[in-house]
Amino acid sequence: MSKSDCERIHKQLSVGEVAKRSGVAVSTLHFYEAKGLIASWRNAGNQRRYTRDVLRRVAIIKVAQRTGLPLASIRDALKTLPEGHKPTAADWRRLSASWREELNARIAGLTQLRDQLDHCIGCGCLSLDECPLRNPWDELAEQGPGPHLLDPDEESLD
Repeated sequence: MSKSDCERIHKQLSVGEVAKRSGVAVSTLHFYEAKGLIASWRNAGNQRRYTRDVLRRVAIIKVAQRTGLPLASIRDALKTLPEGHKPTAADWRRLSASWREELNARIAGLTQLRDQLDHCIGCGCLSLDECPLRNPWDELAEQGPGPHLLDPDEESLD
């Protein structure tokens, strides 16, 4: 066995090893793989194998999920990382900076929702016509009920 073969085998982790070291369930790793967040390959015995960099990727996924980012955003960000190499601190700074705007928008939206809830609790109406929580930004309300954009020929039937 060559030195490069020994190094390659040493860098491989089984799904159980990744689960134990990352603190996530094997089924979660399979889910991440199905969603394109991490990758593995099968060895000659048809067992999943991962490179060691998957541990850092799983850590990034868990932190990003904790902030409430959708898996699609996480997957898109992870695609910008080089395959087979452990993400660096610089990679993390770049990823977190790219998520900052999305998180700030979400925080602003939640803050606004919280503030509207305070008003709504006093009102209690949840009006279909005027409630900013039940019917926000309803620009088509003046046209009456129904799917105006989905049924543009409805007026010709009258």
